[in-house]
Amino acid sequence: MKYFFLFISLIFLTACSKNATDENCKFLVNAAVNVSINMNLPEYSQLQFTSNSVYIANAGNQGVIVTNVGSSFRAWDAADPNHEQRPCSRLAINGVNAVCGCDDANKYSLFTGGPVGVQLSCGLKEYRVSVSGNSLLITN
Repeated sequence: MKYFFLFISLIFLTACSKNATDENCKFLVNAAVNVSINMNLPEYSQLQFTSNSVYIANAGNQGVIVTNVGSSFRAWDAADPNHEQRPCSRLAINGVNAVCGCDDANKYSLFTGGPVGVQLSCGLKEYRVSVSGNSLLITN
């Protein structure tokens, strides 16, 4: 009888899958990111003010969005992590949020990386930001 319970316990332990969130967050690849930007340049000068964001193409999955969050900077992959990568899944900056261009129009906070208004499996993929004077180095 104890072997029966051991067998049943073994089945339950091995039948459990990994976290469902991990399974749903498989659309982004670990693309190498190593971008340096100078905030003195006109295209990045708005990062000197809180709540402003800029899009940087040719980095990450579909670009990188950098945001001044007041006391620091945060950088997010510009690809919607909640569905397969298509041209419409690139996020666009809309105030303090990033919005997916696909029909689902998923919305994410550029301050926290979390979804806004709805429950989604995945938040935005974040990259490290190092500050050196008026330059930012974004890496993963």
